[in-house]
Order: sequence, then C-alpha cells, then structure tokens
Amino acid sequence: MATKPEDITPTTLADVVPESAKGDPATVASTQPAAAPAEKEKENAQEGKAPVEAGEKAKDEVSAAKDNTTASAAEPVTAPTDELKKLDISPEKKATEESATAAVAAAPVPATTGTTEKAEPIDSTPAATDGELVWPETPAEHPLTKLFGLVDSLVQESGHDEVYGIKLSSTSNVFHTKLILQKFLRANQNDLEKAKQQLLDTLKWRKEFDPIKAAGETFDKDKFDGLGYILTVEGVPESANKKDVVTFNVYGAVKDNKKTFGDLDTFLRWRVGLMERSVQKLDLASATKPIPNYNEGPDPYQGFQVHDYLQVTFLRQDPAVKAASKATINLLGRHYPETLSRKFFVNVPVVMGWLYQATKLIVAKETAKKFTVLSYGNQLVSELGQGVPKAYGGTSEELAVVGEGVNLGEVKA
Repeated sequence: MATKPEDITPTTLADVVPESAKGDPATVASTQPAAAPAEKEKENAQEGKAPVEAGEKAKDEVSAAKDNTTASAAEPVTAPTDELKKLDISPEKKATEESATAAVAAAPVPATTGTTEKAEPIDSTPAATDGELVWPETPAEHPLTKLFGLVDSLVQESGHDEVYGIKLSSTSNVFHTKLILQKFLRANQNDLEKAKQQLLDTLKWRKEFDPIKAAGETFDKDKFDGLGYILTVEGVPESANKKDVVTFNVYGAVKDNKKTFGDLDTFLRWRVGLMERSVQKLDLASATKPIPNYNEGPDPYQGFQVHDYLQVTFLRQDPAVKAASKATINLLGRHYPETLSRKFFVNVPVVMGWLYQATKLIVAKETAKKFTVLSYGNQLVSELGQGVPKAYGGTSEELAVVGEGVNLGEVKA
C-alpha cells in the first residue's frame, strides 16, 4: 500500500517516509497528410482557380502541458524518530519512492524551502443536472469506474458507509462518493486492488474507532494543552484556494512525556480527533470540482501540516514517544490518504537542515517539494503567507488565541 502524507516527530533523516509524484504523461502529436498536387490542381481547374504548385504540404501542430513560537517544558521533549527511519535513499530504492506515504504523522523530514506544484483549478467543471453535481464520465476500464462499481459491496462488507463525513453510495451522492474514491486511487497510483483494500480497511476502522465522535470528545487539558491547533489562512503563495487549512503540532508544549504519550490509546484518540477536525475544515461535502486522475494534476482538497520543534531535543529518545510516533504514523497513513499537501518542520536545528540538503540531491524532486525544513519559525510566513501567527512571521495573534483544537478540560480517571 502506498499512501501519501502526516504526523509526529523524528530525530534522524532515516525516519522520514517520503512521497513522490510521477511525471506528466506524454502528449501525442497528430499529423494530417497534404492532398496530392495533381488532385488539387484538378479541383482548382474545375473551379477556375490558379494551379497549386506541386509539393504543397500540410503543417502539424503539437500541443503540449509553497519570532519563533515559545513553549515551556518541564522536561526536554524527545523527537520521535520512526518516520525518518523509513527513508531509503539507496539508488536501488529510488524507483520505489514513487509509492511513498502521504497522510502520515509528524516526524521531521529536513527539507529546504521549496515550491509546490500550483494547485491549478480543474478544467473539467462538472455539469449540473436537476441541481446535482455530475462527475465527468470515465471509460468502463477506468479504475474509478471499477471502484465505483464495488462501493455497495464494500459498504455492505464493512457495515459502514462514511468516510470524511461523506456517505458512500452508488445510487445517491454519486459525485462526492467518487471524490472520496479518487483520493484512495491516487494514494495507490491507480492500483485498483490496493485502493479497494485500503478503502475497506478504512471503512471497518471508522466503524470501530468512530473518529467523528473522537473529534467531539473532551481530553485531559493537563496532558494535551497547547499541543495541537487548526488554523484557516488566506493568501497562501501558489495555492489556487481562497482559504487553506493548516494543522500545527507543537511538540515543545509537551510538559511530561509519560502523561502525554504513556497512555497510547488516549494519545491516539486525541490525535485522531485533531486530524478529523482538520479534515472537516476541508469541507469535502461542499466540493464542486472533481479531483484529477492520478498523475494528471494536484488534488485541491488537501491541508498543510506544521511541526514545531522549538525546545525539543533530538539527542535522546523516550520509548513512550517512539511508540506513539510509530502508531500514529501507521494509523494516519492508512486511513487518511491524500489529505496532506505539504509538511513544514520549523525551529529545527541547523544541522538537520544541512543533512537534508545533502539528501535531497538523491531523492525524487517531488518528494523534496513535499517536505520543507526551516531553522527559524518566522521563516514560515514565506511559505504560508501573512495569515500565520506573528511567531511564524505573519500578522495573526498567537495560536492559543486564533487556533482551534479539540475540546480540553479536567478529565477524571
């Protein structure tokens, strides 16, 4: 299974699982033979026109086609390392990078500031019939056509019909059903069997875990206060969207590793609740344009992730943090495909940025674009615009004021 970007921290470059994009499909030019000179002269003669010189030929035309925040910690927070460990940059593995993860957890992937493929508006705006959106037709052999034909059986087998707040059905809500299916297909490079299995697994997991319920639950403020925020910003450079969703993971806010990460089930429920809220902010139910086929353009329905490592140590690793990191990567990577546009690692030691500089020379170009490491928090404004908080170089108030998180309060054991 190959999914794309999301969540939790590493300490060495070997922890990051990159994702990549494949090249654009080649365009094919067509030619048109010129009429035979003799026949053309004959036609002109009959019409009284001047003879056409021999050797006249037709011409072909070929069309071608992104103040540092402060957070006090009672003890140093260790950066999770599992995501970096997944990075394999050997020449033999370069080909496999094209199927890397995307919706996975926060682990620093040192990367230099880069530009992201501009999310151009999709050309094929769906037509409307009786007020209902219509997805552009796809051939019978197209992966989307085939996966759509399996929707009802997958819903029946899993006993669940909802993904990201969208009810899946082959007879109603067809446009938004295909929107969800397209995400799973793109995450698996149009591999129908892999997309089908991932969708089935996700339906079963959502039935059991109930992430929508987790998004509305109240979590212990003493454990999770200040760790995660969601912010909607405008004016993101190179984004075609009027507004974009940014999720901030502030690891320096952790005051007690054991309290925050020691109860793995509670930590995962908190993290999924934050993730689900960020997906809700994408408002997929109001989407009106289709997601392009795999390798034919960017998905405009994705968010940004920011992982802030101010006051986080990279020198030692707490086992509880490591376990939470690994579990979060696996869970979000499996059940939230195609939800991440770009990931930024800010307030990362300069040496980590230097290390990535060397690494990016041998990883896929698209992978390098997805992950950006910034040594200082106030550099983020150049990537996400003036809408970010002042601590990140923007004009907004601090995250605790303008950001949204999960519900926090006093929770009795």
